[in-house]
Amino acid sequence: MADFLQLSGKTVLVFGVANRKSVAWFVAKSLEEQGAKVVYSVRSEARRKSLETQLADRPVFICDVEQEGAVERLATDVAAAGHAPLAGIVHSIAFANYSEGFRPFYETKRADFLQAAAVSAFSLVEIARAFKPQLTTDASVVTIGISSLQVTPDNYGYMGPIKAALESAVKFLAKSFSANSAVRFNAVGAGPLKTSASAGIPGYLESYLYAEKLTFRKKNLETQEVANAVLFLLSNRSSGVNGTTLVVDAGLGSNYFDQEIIRLAMRPPG
Repeated sequence: MADFLQLSGKTVLVFGVANRKSVAWFVAKSLEEQGAKVVYSVRSEARRKSLETQLADRPVFICDVEQEGAVERLATDVAAAGHAPLAGIVHSIAFANYSEGFRPFYETKRADFLQAAAVSAFSLVEIARAFKPQLTTDASVVTIGISSLQVTPDNYGYMGPIKAALESAVKFLAKSFSANSAVRFNAVGAGPLKTSASAGIPGYLESYLYAEKLTFRKKNLETQEVANAVLFLLSNRSSGVNGTTLVVDAGLGSNYFDQEIIRLAMRPPG
């Protein structure tokens, strides 16, 4: 069926493009390939400058969600520039301060936790509130979560609880918006990816290679596969999906007792 996703001609605001490896970049390019108009929001003027070539002739706005009032100003600017109404918003923003390395969770600093929570989770609430008047009645808002909140990876630190807060916020936003609109909120729970952000996490490469062995297909996710899931959730083809996390992990979350992993784990040392 031609134009199955029916995204052509729709306007979608995408937060979080950092470079050509970021999830937001893959989502935005896929949206454009489907004929959608993408409005970009990046963190800083320096980021916009670094993306000048890739985002030439596209509408690009600056919004540092950590700054109080920044999201409201962005909403005003987007509307003033004539980019409303919005059929969708993509929230692909996360930050954690790992500059001092990883410590036991109980040693998490208040400032680090609150900063990460404000940027990575509460920003979705602020964006939803600020852009509510600009959303079509059946708009779709999608954020990027993680594939499992049941695991406790040492090198993810306090971001695990913050991603749990993000996932919970999705459900509460979906419920609160349902009072007077059909706007949907969902998350894509992505497995490990090769992104610039993940490359900065100590020990991530080992975790990535381990996760690959746990996938059914013995091959980790491509970022495009996550983008494909985001596009589905943005489209009306997913109209029955709301307040949900769509897990995209190539099966790794269901394969803990893989024979190869057991064999390697039980192999005598030396």
